[in-house]
Amino acid sequence: MPKMDDTLTMLKELTDAKGIPGNEREVRGVMKKYIEPFADEVTTDNLGSLIAKKAGNENGPKIMIAGHLDEVGFMVTRIDDKGFLRFQTVGGWWSQVMLAQRVTIVTNKGDVTGVIGSKPPHILSAEARKKPVDIKDMFIDIGASSKEEAEEWGIRPGDMVVPYFEFTVLNNEKMLLAKAWDNRIGCAIAIDVMKYVKDKQHDNVVYGVGTVQEEVGLRGAKTAAQTIQPDIAFGVDVGIAGDTPGISDKEAMGKMGEGPQIILYDASMVSHKGLRDFVTDTADELNIPYQFDAMAGGGTDSGSIHLTAGGVPTLSVTIATRYIHSHAAMLHRDDYENAVKLIGEVILRLDQEAVNKIKFD
Repeated sequence: MPKMDDTLTMLKELTDAKGIPGNEREVRGVMKKYIEPFADEVTTDNLGSLIAKKAGNENGPKIMIAGHLDEVGFMVTRIDDKGFLRFQTVGGWWSQVMLAQRVTIVTNKGDVTGVIGSKPPHILSAEARKKPVDIKDMFIDIGASSKEEAEEWGIRPGDMVVPYFEFTVLNNEKMLLAKAWDNRIGCAIAIDVMKYVKDKQHDNVVYGVGTVQEEVGLRGAKTAAQTIQPDIAFGVDVGIAGDTPGISDKEAMGKMGEGPQIILYDASMVSHKGLRDFVTDTADELNIPYQFDAMAGGGTDSGSIHLTAGGVPTLSVTIATRYIHSHAAMLHRDDYENAVKLIGEVILRLDQEAVNKIKFD
């Protein structure tokens, strides 16, 4: 494996951390460790979203950069008599990427390893074999022989279950493979934007935020944005990479390595034209690559943030990522670094006058 520099070490720690919606404590701890050196103060709202604040001008506009702490996973709902675990998906899963995958159950007594199983194909009818297995027919096998044994190991209904995967730098060292890029890459961008502007002159109060419970309805973004009441906001997340076999430009335009994606439209928000133009003008001025994308479905924390109080001009900036909502997703390091640079440079150019122009022009 290539030498781990400071950035890769942070990305590994963020993605290795376990945190499904409602269980983000471990991830929040990692994000706090990395963002604290660049903030005046770090607080947590009542649902658990992390809010790091750094003032360039205490009376200037409030700028929020939000990634979400949670990842898609599962929750134990029942232990059957034979010691198999029944579970609920938490966040969106496609059944075809789940079977035979290793998972970690986080219990009060420590981590327990399991594998997602189902009835073997060898005993299914030819007809049944052609159909994907329903999630409700899957279970988690932890090698227990009884319900009592599973309970002895600390398994309880409500325990979180997280995909198991190790952070990996591929042969092309720009290509990074990990679980939970959705959305630890957004958390990393929020950290590094705070770092980017820390010692530079600007006229704003910057908030780097790790929100909770995005995958189940953009919930933490609501509470964090109500707490901050920002003037301008960026939701940073993963986007769809349309550069694998079989995908046409009509289905997904994004390509890894061609810059952060500026989301024009998704099911949660129509992007704010004034802010979008300000961001793309900044990118054009500095020759920072970017690409546009639009999605009929899906959404990001921006969907909640832009509806806060009297409304917040908001833009989603995303990183083209392959295989999201599975055990292993892939993204390109250059896109991440260009997203940090772009949002950082936008903040350096924002002040009350620019914000008024964005809002009211």
